[in-house]
Amino acid sequence: MSTEINTICVIGAGTMGSGIAQTAAQNGFYTLLFDINAEVLENAKLSIQKSLQYLLNNEKISSAEKEAIYHRIKFVTDTNDCLADIIIEAIVEKVDAKVAIFNQLAELNHSEVIFATNTSSLSISQIQAKIQQPQRVLGMHFFNPAPIMKLVEVVKGEQTTDAVAETVYNLCLQMQKTPVMCKDIPGFIVNRVARHYYLEAMKLVENNIATIETVDEIMQASGFKMGPFKLMDLIGMDINLAVSQSLYDACNEAPRFKPSSLQINKVANGDLGKKTGKGFYSY
Repeated sequence: MSTEINTICVIGAGTMGSGIAQTAAQNGFYTLLFDINAEVLENAKLSIQKSLQYLLNNEKISSAEKEAIYHRIKFVTDTNDCLADIIIEAIVEKVDAKVAIFNQLAELNHSEVIFATNTSSLSISQIQAKIQQPQRVLGMHFFNPAPIMKLVEVVKGEQTTDAVAETVYNLCLQMQKTPVMCKDIPGFIVNRVARHYYLEAMKLVENNIATIETVDEIMQASGFKMGPFKLMDLIGMDINLAVSQSLYDACNEAPRFKPSSLQINKVANGDLGKKTGKGFYSY
């Protein structure tokens, strides 16, 4: 039996987390957006306000709808406030961090609350094995920017029940998304295929075959909405590298998934893309 979802709590108020929260609120859900860092939460408020103003300016929503959407979001810094029908985490790509926040919130919420991880590459089965009531844990992988991108990968772990998967699948539809049910394999579907969009682009630059700008221009001219380097800057260099590293490790260090030294150096220098003002481009 599917569970009715009324309240959604998003953990992590970075670019992805704030985008998921906005999407939930736009589709009528009472939404909690949590982050332990008050500054990150404040930036999320400004980002959501800017995004909603853009929709208003382009006559996608009315002034009344803009206010209603924003007021459906509660910004919180206390985990005791994180009570909902589903918890969606969008924090750092580390199993231990995801397990820790889920177990902390499991103590506060009832046993049927669904826990969804927005991981793009980590094993759902590995995460759920360390969480109370593992059958209610699954992957809910949104794509950046979450308010615009339609696809969501719904990923069942070894212990995820059909009922939980069905509930989340239907939730995606309610959020005006296009859900696709995936098996729990490294990279799921999209990152397994798209990883080379980034890695091969960086190889071209590393081997002095083309410049960053040229690669981006050509790929956009070929029909892609954004070139690989601009997209990496938008996603966040650290997040994109973590996915490559995760796939590389999970696939027994297959050479085709080997992280690029170009990106490794960017992360080491703190040049993470738009969120730090500098990545492959300056902002």
